[in-house]
Amino acid sequence: MERKQFIRSLSLFALSSSLGLKACSKDEDGKNSDDGNDGEDVSVDESCKVTPSETEGPFPTKTPSSYVRSDIRKGDGVGAALTAVITIANVNNDCKPLEGVLVDIWHCDVNGDYSEYGGTQMQSTNYQSLHWLRGRQVTDANGQVTFQTIFPGWYQSRATHIHAHIYSNSGNSLLVTQIAFQDSLCETVNKTGSSYGYTKGMNGYTYNAQDNVFSDGSSQEMSSVTGSLADGFKLEITIRVKA
Repeated sequence: MERKQFIRSLSLFALSSSLGLKACSKDEDGKNSDDGNDGEDVSVDESCKVTPSETEGPFPTKTPSSYVRSDIRKGDGVGAALTAVITIANVNNDCKPLEGVLVDIWHCDVNGDYSEYGGTQMQSTNYQSLHWLRGRQVTDANGQVTFQTIFPGWYQSRATHIHAHIYSNSGNSLLVTQIAFQDSLCETVNKTGSSYGYTKGMNGYTYNAQDNVFSDGSSQEMSSVTGSLADGFKLEITIRVKA
């Protein structure tokens, strides 16, 4: 009798184990078939989500459609050369490159000043009639645009950054964001780049963690920059939008 009960208990254990394994198994599509997950994949691709939206700031380009160009430098030779390669990806299409959208960028010069503005308490130097360090390009088949510019300077309360506004080919706004730079790179440029026009040093500089725009995290807006002051820099970043 004891032997029969023991065999019966083993059979029940094997059956329950089999049911348990089945409940936690995945179906042919690799999705969890546990009813608690409604048959949906519980894994999340953190790499394919919209780049955070940020403020345009106080100095947006006034008529961006007027500045379709890849070379946005001032032409005075001041500032370390920077080639900015920006890729636009569509989160609604598995983050594949997005062709034919408009990408506007703008940023300050080595002194922290913007063109199209000035003569005010916010920016004393008056550059209202000038339009440098601003430009627009249309993404190619690889979802890319390339700008020839300079490594941006900085101004009070902000870390080094570039503004970017992405529009659909019909002109609808898809995203306004900002491009961040590694703190260590900004230190190198501003501490050793005086011969290129970077004479402010780092006294009073705002690092990314203290920046009121990037303080909530800048990882999704962080650029990858290679090169040097002498050879010029190359910036690469992917900006993700819903289109």
